[in-house]
Amino acid sequence: MTKKTIRVMVEGGKATPGPPLGPTLAPLRVNVVEVVNAINEATKDFEGLTVPVEIIVDTSTKKFEVRVGVPTTTALLLKEVGAKEPSGDPAHKKIGDLPLEKIIKIAIIKKEQLTAKSLKAAVKTVLGSARSIGITVEGKDPRVVQKEIDEGLYDDILSKYETEWEKAGE
Repeated sequence: MTKKTIRVMVEGGKATPGPPLGPTLAPLRVNVVEVVNAINEATKDFEGLTVPVEIIVDTSTKKFEVRVGVPTTTALLLKEVGAKEPSGDPAHKKIGDLPLEKIIKIAIIKKEQLTAKSLKAAVKTVLGSARSIGITVEGKDPRVVQKEIDEGLYDDILSKYETEWEKAGE
């Protein structure tokens, strides 16, 4: 029983049997359309986002398993502001503004992928990503919000989400 793992990035709910999936899966002799349908079903909640997908194929039985990862921080931020792509010039061109609560929710979703040991650190990491693609938070540069977090200005809001953070990824 040999298993082969294929890793691809697909747009949620919009995988097709064409490249890169079809040519990658065909040599494994699995039903490509079945795999594509399984991927689309598993990723339908991430429509409009690019998500990492692992396809584990048992080469002897031709059975497969689809595992869906979490979209990138950038993809989650872009979806929240309703933008298709980053600013390109984040220092001068802003693509949107988000409330801190949205940043906190993204930090919780990304808990398993971030190396942060606390919610506060995770939020500061997501703020860094927001800054790099031209998103402001609470109408401010995300660096200002990071400093305000360090100063304790948002401790009340962060404490409301502490339980959610602790439960994330269990």
